[in-house]
Formats: sequence, structure tokens, C-alpha cells
Amino acid sequence: MKASRVRVTAGALCIVCLAGITALSVAAEKRKKIVYITNAVDPFWNVAAAGVRDAAKDFSVDTEVLMPPKGIVDQKRMLETALVRGVDGVAISPIDAKNQIGLINEACAQTKVITHDSDAPASKRICFVGMDNYKAGRAAGKLVKEALPEGGKVMIFVGRLEQLNSQQRRQGVIDELLDRPTQPLSQINYDPAGNELKGEKYSVISTRTDSFDYAKAKANAEDAMAAHPDLGCMVGLFAYNTPACLEAVKAAGKTGKIKLASFDEQDATLQGIKDGYVHGTVSQQPYQYGYESIRILAGLARGDQSVLPPGGFFEVPIVVVRKDNVGSFWTELKKLRGN
Repeated sequence: MKASRVRVTAGALCIVCLAGITALSVAAEKRKKIVYITNAVDPFWNVAAAGVRDAAKDFSVDTEVLMPPKGIVDQKRMLETALVRGVDGVAISPIDAKNQIGLINEACAQTKVITHDSDAPASKRICFVGMDNYKAGRAAGKLVKEALPEGGKVMIFVGRLEQLNSQQRRQGVIDELLDRPTQPLSQINYDPAGNELKGEKYSVISTRTDSFDYAKAKANAEDAMAAHPDLGCMVGLFAYNTPACLEAVKAAGKTGKIKLASFDEQDATLQGIKDGYVHGTVSQQPYQYGYESIRILAGLARGDQSVLPPGGFFEVPIVVVRKDNVGSFWTELKKLRGN
């Protein structure tokens, strides 16, 4: 009897020990929480959100996508709220990199922080995920040259110029059209937005901003046509800019007369390419922005430094879409969107 009682007690102890180990394992495997913050509300970010969702499944993390409807104030509030709740990682697209360094650095002191889409290189962010915006700007400039081979007047349209990505894209377009040598990202000289810039064949009249006001974006295009009857090409640097310009051009009966070059992959832009109204667009592959940001942050949250890209820059390649490849591109895009 005595020996039997000892064996039972030992078995019970083993069960208790196993239960304790299991509890520790569950605690150790608690899912990481990662927040993905955009710079606005736009269909562009819905594609990135699809990438976030897929990466959350692949890397077993909980994610939340936050889109600020009112710009920098909302973005700041969203980031601060996420930090108060406690998160294991943040991916943010800074609206005003220069003036958000303090905010980003405060977040870096509390969690893992990376930037995506638009960088804040002077901050303590760990790395950047996105395309080379200057290189992409030059690609858009090449589209203008294809659409307007004899040269002419060009107008640039964008939501904000405070964002580093818009600054780099704009300068890439300008440098390409004026046949300037390629500048290193860290040493770009930015032309003032208010000056007309003239080259041998092309003249960049000005850059119009709209602060993500879609009605103003269209009005900017209408005003540009009225002020410059000989305008040859409009370049939209944000996803909605070219669709707004296309609406204005159609209403003015100038389709085919005013060429359009674009960024991103809104349906209206892709349909415009199919119809021959838009010459082409530079796609950033936003799905990869979302997916790769979560992949990197999931690894960092678990202590895996091998996920970090060399030089702190994970470059997502651009895809230039023209009439010859718009069909296949659009089909693949719909798959990513889940429709």
C-alpha cells in the first residue's frame, strides 16, 4: 500500500509539472500585436491591407490597419492610442517626416517601429519598406516622354508635398524630363514647387496640391487647363490624382489631346489605360508593402534580426503598366483584392 501511494503521488506530481510547462508554453506563444498605419483613407491602402491580412495568417500575429481620415492629427492620435494599448510593432507611413521625427522616436522607445510607403530617415525607425520613390518618379517621367515625344508643357498634381515620397517622386519626374543625371537618394536637390522649370523639350509649369480633397484635385486639373490651353501632359503622383485629372479632361473634351501619366492602380486609371486615355502608370505594389511590413515586424517582435533588410531599406520593385500589360496586371490585382 505504501509503495502504491508513492507511485500515485509521483504521477500526480508529473501531471502538475506538465500542466505548469504547458501554461508556460502558452504564455510564451502569446500572439504578437502589430499595427499598420497609413497616411490617408484611399482605395490604394485597401490593397496594402490585403497584404497585411495574408501576412498575419502566415506569421501568426494579430494585426490592425488604421487609416487616418483627417491627416496628421488623426495619424498622431492613432499611433499614441496604439502605444497606450500596448503593441509589439508599428508600421507607419509618415505624413510629414520632418515634423514627425519626435513622435516616431517616442514610439521607437516603446516598441518596434518601421516606416512604409514614405520614409522618415532622420528618425530612429528600424527600416523602411517601399519603392525607391525617386527612381519611380523618373519612370513616370519616361512615360511622359513616350506619351509626348515632341515635348511640351507638363503639370504635376499631388495630395501633399510634406511627405518625403511625394517630394522624391516629383523630383524624379522633373529630373527625367529635364534630362538631368540621376541623384543619390540621400543627396537629392529639390526644386521649389512654385517655379516653372524649363528644359530643351519639356517645361514643368508647376505642382498643384489638394490635401487629399478629391473635389479640389479635379478643380486643380480644370484650372490648369483653363490657365494653360497648350498644356500637353498631366502627371498624378498619388493614386486618385490621375482619375481626377481624367474626369476633368473628359469633361473638357480633351481626351487624347492632353496626355496622362500616373502612379498607382486605381480602377479608373487602369480603365483609362485600356481605353487609351492614360498612357501608363507606375505601380508601387501596395500588397507587398503590407505583407513585407508585417513579415519584418513579426520577426523583430520574436527577436529575429535576420528579417532586417541590408542598409535598412526593403525595396519593393515598381511595375510600369501600359496598354500592352494592363489586362494581366489588372487580373492579378483583382486576385490580391479578393474579387
